[in-house]
Amino acid sequence: MTTLFIPTESRAGETRVAATPETVARFVRQGLVVLIERGAGANASFTDAAYEKAGATLCGPESWGTAEVVAKVQPPTLEEAARLAKGCVLVSMITPSSQLELVSALQAGDITCLALDLIPRITRAQSMDVLSSQATVSGYKSVLLAATYLSKLCPLLMTAAGTVKPAKVVIFGAGVAGLQAIATARRLGCVVEATDVRLAAKEQVESLGAKFIVVEGAEDLEDDKGYAKEASEEFLQRQREEVARRVAGAHIVITTAQIPGRTAPVLVDDEMVKSMPEGSVIVDLAVESGGNCTLSKAGEIVKEHGVTIVGTTNLPATVPADASGLFSKNILALLKPFVAEGTLTLDFEDEVIAGCALTHGGAVTHERTAALLSNVEVKA
Repeated sequence: MTTLFIPTESRAGETRVAATPETVARFVRQGLVVLIERGAGANASFTDAAYEKAGATLCGPESWGTAEVVAKVQPPTLEEAARLAKGCVLVSMITPSSQLELVSALQAGDITCLALDLIPRITRAQSMDVLSSQATVSGYKSVLLAATYLSKLCPLLMTAAGTVKPAKVVIFGAGVAGLQAIATARRLGCVVEATDVRLAAKEQVESLGAKFIVVEGAEDLEDDKGYAKEASEEFLQRQREEVARRVAGAHIVITTAQIPGRTAPVLVDDEMVKSMPEGSVIVDLAVESGGNCTLSKAGEIVKEHGVTIVGTTNLPATVPADASGLFSKNILALLKPFVAEGTLTLDFEDEVIAGCALTHGGAVTHERTAALLSNVEVKA
């Protein structure tokens, strides 16, 4: 039988866990032996007793070197990667382009790494898409953070003392996070406008009760996988000009624009921040990849020109119970089809496995990462 190990996350501030008692029970029913490091789910409100009841065996960190499959949220540290058993299957988030040293270590250790970031966006893989599930959490929480720091109320209120006008919200990006932010802001009673480089997003935005800000050229900026392509500087300038006047009247601005493996585009500059009403809020969801706002700072909440700019990172970790629940079900959906009679046997001809296999058999199997490694000297 295959042994699956769920360790405690070591990254500072990471409260999520890669398996919940619910998904542990389902793995156990498939015949897997599930080992949970003591305390692994504590920060997400999952007790050791709940895991034991679900059929898991509690253990210590020694299982890093004995388990055949290790599943976690954040990429392992180099020290953790060195503890993995040869031939082990590692399932975790990892951004290869920014973690080439780790990729090299996994290759050298003959580790099969299934990078959750690389799961192809095809219909069959929707239930495995951790980027989408965690973006849902981020979009929701971004609006709650904005409302917390905003100096006014969000909904329209008719009171005996007078009328409170609704907060105006502008959202950059109508991907999963942006759409969830729109839905949440609308539920709070805000007036919402949104913009995206993909004109196809217009229908989705309007279906949620928001107004879509059309920018000329948007129809050309969606790739064949549904991702937003990198926009030209000319388009970004048109977008800034079109949106700038809406931002000038906005009480909340939420930015979500990111391009995998690249620096986030600048969408809100210093002058746009200056134009916003006193007491307004900007939440920059792209802050970890450079930020969409020139004044945002990763991991900080700052105030500039009377505007609070929220650069809180890893928002899913601020809602760890449900974020872990979604994340763990993504992993279950990925591995379940390849488990038979308690044994995990990956099919590298399968479209999903082939798409997310970063390393296997002592080689880097992801073409773009292999190309990067061939041109960059990485310490062993």
